[in-house]
Amino acid sequence: MHPLRRLWLGLGGLALITVAGSVGYMILGFGALDAVYQTITTITTVGFREVEPLDRAGKVFTIGLILVGVGTALYTFSVLIEAFVEGEIGNVVGRRRMERTISEMKDHVVICGWGRVGQALARYVTGAGQEAVIIDENPERLQKCPHPNVCGNATDDDVMRAAGIGRARVLAAALTTDSDNLYVTMSGRALSPDLFIIARARIDSAEDKLTRAGANRVVNPQSIGGARMAAFALQPHVAEFLDVVMHDGSLEFRLEEMLVPFGSALEGKSLRDAHLRDRTGALVLAMRDDRTGKFTTNPSPETVIEAGQILIAIGTSAQLAALQDAMKR
Repeated sequence: MHPLRRLWLGLGGLALITVAGSVGYMILGFGALDAVYQTITTITTVGFREVEPLDRAGKVFTIGLILVGVGTALYTFSVLIEAFVEGEIGNVVGRRRMERTISEMKDHVVICGWGRVGQALARYVTGAGQEAVIIDENPERLQKCPHPNVCGNATDDDVMRAAGIGRARVLAAALTTDSDNLYVTMSGRALSPDLFIIARARIDSAEDKLTRAGANRVVNPQSIGGARMAAFALQPHVAEFLDVVMHDGSLEFRLEEMLVPFGSALEGKSLRDAHLRDRTGALVLAMRDDRTGKFTTNPSPETVIEAGQILIAIGTSAQLAALQDAMKR
């Protein structure tokens, strides 16, 4: 049995014996406070004198209380010391602190699976300044996890709720098997209808099922790995530039997507009239209609900006912040 469970068992038994001993002494004629005092001094082997003289029945009762109570007290204290030595108490305190941290998080990314894919995903997400919560059922793997985490099966709705799925912005299903990722996708969509879900697929036939289950995007790591290798083989400088801009952070420039809000000052204006390049320094590389999903790459100056569109721009942090600010005015 787990040390903490044995500790609670010992404390419960000790409390029960204390109550029973106090009631027994009260039946023998002790006052309430004297009965509790006599019980505590007996089971802790303090050895003070009896509060009241004991008759034959009192002595027999005290003998029984000593045999049962002292053994229970010693058992409880030994389990308590064991829990401290093994760090169980510290683990419980740390877990409570982590649960409070997760309960205060909002718009974070929930990553299911702390394998190679999940670790890489967490590294990029947190590197971009986003918070992440990890779910994995292997406690040994989570011991070295530097992020807030929940130990449990990600297909369990209670585990998902413990990770704050209702307040999360993104769910990433990165478990080993496609069937588990399918269950996670279905659970996530049921628990949070507006959640953006990314699911990992190992085989091509699973991609359509994951999409029908509610995944917004399905990623096949093997396929993407092959595409990246091909990109490095054919256009190594372009591929490396995109890697640095998207993931490395060593360049000052980076790519970012921005939603044009309704009521934006840019709504209805063309790119030429908006003067985004002159005003912010950021360059709009593409535009996407969020309703149809259609991309307009390298848009012409006459392209009209509409609310609900996604602008994909490149620039420094300051330039992109200026572009974001310009869309709000």
